[in-house]
Amino acid sequence: MFGKRSGTDDPRSMRPPAAAPEPAAVPAAAPRAAPPAVASPPLAPAKPSAPQPPAEARKSDNYYQVKATIFGALIEAIDLAQLAKLDGESAREEIRDIVNEIIAIKNIVMSIAEQEELLDDICNDVLGYGPLEPLLARDDIADIMVNGAGTVYIEVAGKIQRTGIRFRDNQQLLNICQRIVSQVGRRVDESSPICDARLADGSRVNAIVPPLSLDGPALTIRKFKKDKLTLDQLVKFGAISKEGAEILQIIGRVRCNVLISGGTGSGKTTLLNCLTNYIDDEERIITCEDAAELQLQQPHVVRLETRPPNIEGEGQITMRELVRNCLRMRPERIIVGEVRGPEAFDLLQAMNTGHDGSMGTLHANNPREALSRCESMITMGGFSLPSRTIREMICASIDVIIQAARLRDGSRRITHITEVMGMEGDTIITQDVFLYDMIGEDANGTIIGRHRSTGIGRPRFWERARYYGEEKRLAAAIDAAEVAAAS
Repeated sequence: MFGKRSGTDDPRSMRPPAAAPEPAAVPAAAPRAAPPAVASPPLAPAKPSAPQPPAEARKSDNYYQVKATIFGALIEAIDLAQLAKLDGESAREEIRDIVNEIIAIKNIVMSIAEQEELLDDICNDVLGYGPLEPLLARDDIADIMVNGAGTVYIEVAGKIQRTGIRFRDNQQLLNICQRIVSQVGRRVDESSPICDARLADGSRVNAIVPPLSLDGPALTIRKFKKDKLTLDQLVKFGAISKEGAEILQIIGRVRCNVLISGGTGSGKTTLLNCLTNYIDDEERIITCEDAAELQLQQPHVVRLETRPPNIEGEGQITMRELVRNCLRMRPERIIVGEVRGPEAFDLLQAMNTGHDGSMGTLHANNPREALSRCESMITMGGFSLPSRTIREMICASIDVIIQAARLRDGSRRITHITEVMGMEGDTIITQDVFLYDMIGEDANGTIIGRHRSTGIGRPRFWERARYYGEEKRLAAAIDAAEVAAAS
């Protein structure tokens, strides 16, 4: 039928056997879509829907019916095992050739633009991540949220909007989830329905599938920025003032132990990446993450990643085990992507035993809450220590808490640079060095505010700055911040 040609080098000349396995079992292929019994009608124009990528807004139910017909014929015509041996570009050319033949033989009427769009869609289904491909190609998207086969949301410029993109069915979505997680040696199915993974470009992925997700697989992708943001760019975006950025640079340079606190989507990882720019190239850095996404540029970096249990429930490597092991790897700085459990105890111990300049992030709404969360995570980890002992350890370990926030207009701001001063009785004492004040909002709903110094004069890490020869620079940054606040 389609693609049958002379010669053995062409994968299309090798028809699959009658009892071929389902395409979902072949890594390079998408699942089989059974073609309708009759030829498909021509494509009809679709009604556009609310904010979405223009190409996807034009797609109609008729489009997806035609696509299913052609896809089914393609699977019958091509040898998927041979296709898997080709490089990406050659495989795309093979698929495009056969799809063009199928369109001609079935007399499917469509414009050149529609045909090109269909060819791209089918190639993405077989070789890539299907309907997600155009979204993954856009660098302005921060998050992709798939709530079942028919509902896809994206976040752009801090605002969530629904797209017109959809999957053929929940099985196609599940196959794509499995394709994503299998690339990093993980699995997601009914017996293991929750999985964290990453894409090849570093984007962070979470998948949860039935029976836990009732309306079909739910897939969330935190997009990886191709261009790594810097503190200078954060200043340009208004996330921090120039004077505040200077103070953050000094904090990173003089090996303060830093905890970055913030809510979901507040920019914690971005800020952590920015601070690591000021680590000396000679230092040995070890990172511990659930799904590797940090983008350190230094030459001496060891990246560690947790591992979930296998199908027998064995082989799990937790964050705590990674942190404890990296202490045996002669680190100079330890970077923990996200502190969320008993590994908080091991990180604090590392910070307090010669690994100055270590950093981590956690979820909290303000610096005071971040300290409370550290204490509660240690307590829930089964450590039978008095509260005062835990708080003394926190005070001896953490120098600075940096608070990031996502405001209601979608903008992201660094709202606090706060020092941990010590204990007064049983209470941890903190001191704000830098704050963000919200003043109001304009006619468009954009929040207006300003960053200001609190006028403390010399922060607690002044002596540390002097040791590293940064005290003059720190004094100049604080003075400039106070002048800016006064004006």
